[in-house]
Amino acid sequence: MDLTHPQSDLSLGFSSHASPSHRTQTADDSISLQLDSSLRDPSPTNLTVPPIPLQLLEPQPTETTRKDAAENGNVLDTEFVEDGVEEIRLLGHSMCLKRRRDRESSSSSSVSMSNSSKRASVEPDLEARRSAVRSWGDAPLHVADPDIFEIMEKEKQRQFKGIELIASENFVCRAVMEALGSHLTNKYSEGMPGARYYVGNQNIDEIETLCWERALAAFGLDSENWGVNVQPYSCTTANFAVYTGLLLPGDRIMGLDTPSGGNTSHGYYTPNGRKVSGASIFFESLPYKVNTQTGYIDFDKLEERALDFRPKILICGGSSYPREWDYARFRQIADKCGAVLMCDMAQISGLVAAKVECVNPFDYCDIVTSTTHKSLRGPRGGIIFYRKGSKPRKRGMLLSQGGESDHYEFEEKINFAVFPSLQGGPHNNHIAALAIALKQVATPEYKAYMQQVKKNAQALASALLRRKCRLVTGGTDNHLLLWDLRPLGLTGKNYEKVCELCHMTLNKIAIFGDNGTITPGGVRVGTPAMTSRGCLESDFEIIAEFLLRAAQIASAVQREHGKLQKAFLKGLQSNKDIVELRTRVETFATQFAMPGFDV
Repeated sequence: MDLTHPQSDLSLGFSSHASPSHRTQTADDSISLQLDSSLRDPSPTNLTVPPIPLQLLEPQPTETTRKDAAENGNVLDTEFVEDGVEEIRLLGHSMCLKRRRDRESSSSSSVSMSNSSKRASVEPDLEARRSAVRSWGDAPLHVADPDIFEIMEKEKQRQFKGIELIASENFVCRAVMEALGSHLTNKYSEGMPGARYYVGNQNIDEIETLCWERALAAFGLDSENWGVNVQPYSCTTANFAVYTGLLLPGDRIMGLDTPSGGNTSHGYYTPNGRKVSGASIFFESLPYKVNTQTGYIDFDKLEERALDFRPKILICGGSSYPREWDYARFRQIADKCGAVLMCDMAQISGLVAAKVECVNPFDYCDIVTSTTHKSLRGPRGGIIFYRKGSKPRKRGMLLSQGGESDHYEFEEKINFAVFPSLQGGPHNNHIAALAIALKQVATPEYKAYMQQVKKNAQALASALLRRKCRLVTGGTDNHLLLWDLRPLGLTGKNYEKVCELCHMTLNKIAIFGDNGTITPGGVRVGTPAMTSRGCLESDFEIIAEFLLRAAQIASAVQREHGKLQKAFLKGLQSNKDIVELRTRVETFATQFAMPGFDV
């Protein structure tokens, strides 16, 4: 078609998307050809010709376009090269214009609407996915896992309705529980404050540093002379970290024999030589024992064996020793044989912190370890205290280090043993909970609590002794007592089971001279947990009656069914005496509130 004649009443123009709204807009990749007759006839009645949508195409290398290339560039020539496509030359430049057909325009509109529909459908889908994630993360326990929730509720009722007498158990406060179940469990923080593997630990560093400070303050220690590690997952882990940091595999350690009241983590092995703990597997251990007549540690034999065995670490402290520890004598023996003196005060750490008529192991020992959940009423975990700074002049040789340093060298070795040697990232929720508990330990209220724990233990011991029960060493200096059941013809295992059925929990324990852990001859009874619930001396008089009644029931069942476990347990089924005692125990226990949670 020819648009060059002056008599034509049409002009060629391009319509952009910024054009006035009365013009029809096309897709982004199109232009429109506007045929405007108003130039020739500007009258208002002149109707505007609708724009024709066009699409730019690449020039077509046809024979026609090659011929046109030789023509005069001032002539605008057009030619159809395919259906619906015209090729034109504008001022010598070849251009193809494709007229958009009605069905194509309709298709373009459909595609555009489809894209909009897709965008609209995607956004709700994203919201649904986000909502699903929020629902997973925000669901309370009873909704997220009804099975676990139901079991936990039953355990809550068991604790509330029962009498807790296991010496190594206690009830924590609500604040400790809140920290343990907090968002701090989300953070990974391998390493020590200021030297973490991961970033983002500035708040975690602050919590752990505060825990250090409170730990030292709780036990009256100077940061110049003592350091502390609060990362161990348990006291067993803490003890093994000390061995790992200071010893080589096969080096020697010496601790109280488990049947004498020691702890298995101090290197226990059975009489037939079976190695029970990691300490006895990786290190050579030799136990010392109590005097079989008195139940007290035989220090003369201890010194004799230590000088012969030459341990590199001498351990004092235990799980079931009801009397005071003579740390001064331990110090003398350790100096004579050149050993590091380590105290495991897991059972008595609360008494030590409260200074309740208790000798302080920090005055004599090089290293002190402890659990944090027993008499300290903190979360379940471990802690290590170690000396640092200058050594006293009269202190014996430590670890036979050859060119002996005049400064303690425990800090780096123990910290490295905890991480990375034995553990991964610390449990930050536990460390925060421990910091809370240690803050309470430094208060007058906690000292009053520990004083009551000791009074209750003495009241319970007196009540049992008046009822002709036999206690190891004849009494107690701390929070626990050992009841020797052998005079009653009972084993600790059978008696423990009767008490459990009556909703009283205590634990069987080996008594020196019996068959140890195979048929333990006694039970260990502690007072911290029920003291935490508010029990006083008069309440433990009642508890003594319950314990004696349980012993009578166990003796009766044993006489009728025998000592063998299977027959004995069969005799406990549907026992009316057990049902009656359980009712009395529950009536008594439910008078006292539960610390930390509502029932």
